[in-house]
Amino acid sequence: MEQSAINPGGLRERKRAATRAAITAVARSLTAERGLNGYTVEEVCEQAGISRRTFFNYFPAKEDAILGHVDDDFPQEAVERFMAGGADSPAGEISASLLSDLVRLSLDLAERMSGSEEETRQLIGVIKKEPQLMLRIIGATEEREAEFARMLAAREGVPAGHPVVRMAVVLLGNIARRTSADYFSEGNARPYKELLLENVAAARTLFSLPFDPAQAGGPPAAESKPTESNSTESNSSPSDPSEGAQ
Repeated sequence: MEQSAINPGGLRERKRAATRAAITAVARSLTAERGLNGYTVEEVCEQAGISRRTFFNYFPAKEDAILGHVDDDFPQEAVERFMAGGADSPAGEISASLLSDLVRLSLDLAERMSGSEEETRQLIGVIKKEPQLMLRIIGATEEREAEFARMLAAREGVPAGHPVVRMAVVLLGNIARRTSADYFSEGNARPYKELLLENVAAARTLFSLPFDPAQAGGPPAAESKPTESNSTESNSSPSDPSEGAQ
């Protein structure tokens, strides 16, 4: 029996992915050749062999077609893996694997938006020609941060306004933006994963340094003995965020 008969849904998804990739390839090629305002949606459709209606079934505008998967929804399989990571932690307590799982989720999202080496070079070239597209990438990232906070809070069993949730969104969001800027910078030859892990490690090093609120002009830190759960969490916390992101 043919594979398409066994899994027709998978065949449809592959066809959709191929059509989407073809639209993006044409849009990037035309942008690199003529600039963002040097061609029309109709020209994209003609070269990709699709109708105008099909184009707008996939992308709302040329800019979205150029960026491809950058502003897609969170991939369901990555979300399920992330949500399962905090299952063993008591509700209301931040799980010891949170940082590693957040890094792994960031890498999953990056992998979803990345293509072949040639496609990546093409996207870098387009962004150099039209730098405002980087702002669109950043904007797409910012728009999903509220959704990200809700997902993180649900996993940890805490309110969306919990300080750790808010700081995780702010810190990981800015690390991802810094990594994207490094990745798309002129002359970069390093993979996104390597850059992201390096930036996360740098942030982790910074926040592991001794900190005395009194020296920073704040009230002295309260004296407290570590609870059993905190001690356990400290012992079980991964020493390197990349351990959970392999």
